[in-house]
Amino acid sequence: MDVVRILLAILVPPVGVFLQVGIGLHFWLNILLTIFGYIPGIIHAIWVILKK
Repeated sequence: MDVVRILLAILVPPVGVFLQVGIGLHFWLNILLTIFGYIPGIIHAIWVILKK
């Protein structure tokens, strides 16, 4: 299942974070990072997925 989350995190970073932690601080932070830059959003999403 982590492989699917990582693939989604690369395509749409907030979706990967949502599937991992739900709607919370990391989800909203990831949306903010993705708005400011796609690459920071991807990095944060992969970090959240691999951390748990």
